[in-house]
Amino acid sequence: MRFVLRRSRVAGPGAVLAALLGLLLLLAPGTAVAAGGLDDASAALKQGKVYVDPAMTGQFSQAQADALSRTIKDDGKPIMVAVLPATDQYPANTVIRDLRTKVGITGVYAVWRGTQFAVRTDPAALTNQTAQNYAQAAFDSHHGDINATLTDFVTNAAPKVKGQAPGARDSGISAAVIVVPLVLLAVLGVGAFLLVRRARKRREAQLAAELRALRTVVDEDITAFGEELERLDFTPGAPGADDAQRADYEHALDAYERAKRTMDEAKRPEDVKAVTEALEDGRFSLATLAARRAGRSLPERRPPCFFDPRHGPSVQDADWAPAGGAARSVPVCAADAHRLATGLDPAIRTVQTEYGPQPYWDAGPVYGPWAGGYFGGYGSGLLPGLLVGTMLGSVFSGPDVYYDGGYVDGGFGGDGGFGGGQDQYQGGDFSGGDFNPADFGGFGGSDFGGGDFGGGGDFGGGDFGGNDW
Repeated sequence: MRFVLRRSRVAGPGAVLAALLGLLLLLAPGTAVAAGGLDDASAALKQGKVYVDPAMTGQFSQAQADALSRTIKDDGKPIMVAVLPATDQYPANTVIRDLRTKVGITGVYAVWRGTQFAVRTDPAALTNQTAQNYAQAAFDSHHGDINATLTDFVTNAAPKVKGQAPGARDSGISAAVIVVPLVLLAVLGVGAFLLVRRARKRREAQLAAELRALRTVVDEDITAFGEELERLDFTPGAPGADDAQRADYEHALDAYERAKRTMDEAKRPEDVKAVTEALEDGRFSLATLAARRAGRSLPERRPPCFFDPRHGPSVQDADWAPAGGAARSVPVCAADAHRLATGLDPAIRTVQTEYGPQPYWDAGPVYGPWAGGYFGGYGSGLLPGLLVGTMLGSVFSGPDVYYDGGYVDGGFGGDGGFGGGQDQYQGGDFSGGDFNPADFGGFGGSDFGGGDFGGGGDFGGGDFGGNDW
């Protein structure tokens, strides 16, 4: 009897690669189902894996954990995630500190325990204020869905995390490397190529989407400024025009052209900052021109109206509070100052989001460059103070905020992160137990409970305080 070996028509390089991967998995040391506990959790986190206690796999599957692990690996940031039951095996008051000590990696630690979610950070990797903002938004958006909450948090926080995830620390050589070294190299090469390409494409797609959203808003701003110039009843050659007025007018026209040209050439979201800087500069020139023509004193150089920079330079500061947030003093134009004084709502600039029109400060961090161009030239402390308690505020409360041509420190002192050695260690470094647990004070002194995330799993006890961040 003769046996004929036939190749399947659907077999191809992908099927061969899958078969080789299967062979390597069989040759590699087996992975037993962990019994759970801090030791198992810390061992998994050291390997760059999202840890799921066996008791929680019904709510967050291993497949979901593997997918989130790949996302973290693609971002290459020191983010450690664990999903744990609310048992004495993971003490509520110290579980994150215990994991930080055992893992020994400077970074961001996000832990879902039972029905609660908490995040702690080393200041060298991310400020706790920024982590709290992203954690609050993720928790509120997904109503107990562990996978969606953790994925949301990781996706949004990763770009702000400083440092690189440490490499693999297992120096042992598997049997697969010995038996099929060439196959292993090929698989690793192909896998690395695909991962890098996927991460690059995903980042490029994200940047393109952000730039499209910004382009819509900035084009509206440019159009509005162009219409102001068209309505302006000024002729440079008129008998009453002097050199100072003509200089103001020419400066406004130059700003308009510069804004259009810069937006046409924009390749990345941060390029938008130069566009709104030009528009802000042009509108101040128009305000100066109007004062010269009317014989008034020249206006003070002030930030644009907070509620809508298209209103032009502000004329005074007024007290205002966002819904559910704390009051703060904001620069306002004359029209909005009158509205506030008479009990009316200001004319707020809204932008389109997936949830419908929203005020620009609650439309997400993508509008950071847009706001930075309008307000960033008036001191590094202006925007954080104006935007505290808003979604956009988280962009300007973290490290390395871009202001007026340079980066400034977003502030780490006393914000409740992992302290001790924040100057010595960078995100992703091994510090072991060299950190100061007392710096957890910004979270109420404990990891879970004791006022951290109370109320049946909701954020409470004074940690996030609604929008009053």
